[in-house]
Amino acid sequence: MSFVITGSVAYDYLMFYPGRYREHILPDQLDKISLSFLAESMRKERGGVAANIAYTMKLFGADPVIFATVGQDFGDYRRWMEENGLRTDHIVEIPNEFTASFFVGSDQDHNQIAIFYTGAMARAREFSLASRGLHNAQTVVISPNDPGAMLRYAQECRQLGIPYAYDPSQQIARLSGEELVESIPGATYLLCNEYELAMILNKTGWTLDELRTKVKALVTTLGKEGSRIYVESDEVRVPAARLEQPVDPTGAGDAYRGGLFAALLAGLSWEVAGRVAALCGAYALEHRGTTAHRFTPEEFIRRYAENFGPEPTLDRLFANRREAVGAFQATDAP
Repeated sequence: MSFVITGSVAYDYLMFYPGRYREHILPDQLDKISLSFLAESMRKERGGVAANIAYTMKLFGADPVIFATVGQDFGDYRRWMEENGLRTDHIVEIPNEFTASFFVGSDQDHNQIAIFYTGAMARAREFSLASRGLHNAQTVVISPNDPGAMLRYAQECRQLGIPYAYDPSQQIARLSGEELVESIPGATYLLCNEYELAMILNKTGWTLDELRTKVKALVTTLGKEGSRIYVESDEVRVPAARLEQPVDPTGAGDAYRGGLFAALLAGLSWEVAGRVAALCGAYALEHRGTTAHRFTPEEFIRRYAENFGPEPTLDRLFANRREAVGAFQATDAP
């Protein structure tokens, strides 16, 4: 059975402003805000939440299915994905549309201001898991996507009895309280950051304890404070991994999710999976772009030990990758 990731596949336009946004925001003028920041650098990267999560999972040897809609300009992105071993067989290309695009500026405190152009992603609601032959998936990740598609996939997973991870993230602003009340209960996992958690509670009217009863596991990232995982009646506190040199926060949350799911698929405990996720987030923070980080099994295990102590079960995390490399070397041998 396949591990399916639904969500955005997009081009990211990453800009850096060498100042602080907060120094230019007037609290008493928010009803007529008009700001322009001069960026000193810009890069165009391949991104999108679904692709970012899949990329980090692939670094561990996992083989997730990306289920997404893209536009007529996807050709170079498809070639890059295939060169990096990412599956594209369930990425649907929409004629006469452009691939979704994310425009974001980060300041020197790693605060961000962003605009997301939906493009071909708006057509995702026209496709179902069943129509793509994914009705028997092992798990489905519902990450930020067209809001209608996200609601459809949550309903479809419940109908088909497929465990799903609900990651509304950036789309919480677009989803109403009623829609969150409809789509969260029954999820195996709910993922959000601290601010998004507050928004969910505000929109639904639930308390934290009530929210915890709606899902099996609630995963909340806390930035520099690490993350917190509520699993049924337990609470797992995960420290942040030390950074060598922070560069760009874009995609760190996606890398965290990729590491978390890869570790859970390998059968690791929640404590270890959370720390694997934290270290993946640190790797992403140290690179500009959402899919620029890389590591060997030896590098990752060494750095994990430096941050959290030795962990013998990490060998299971890289088992598929080592098998794939071994098979490639055997096939490539003269």
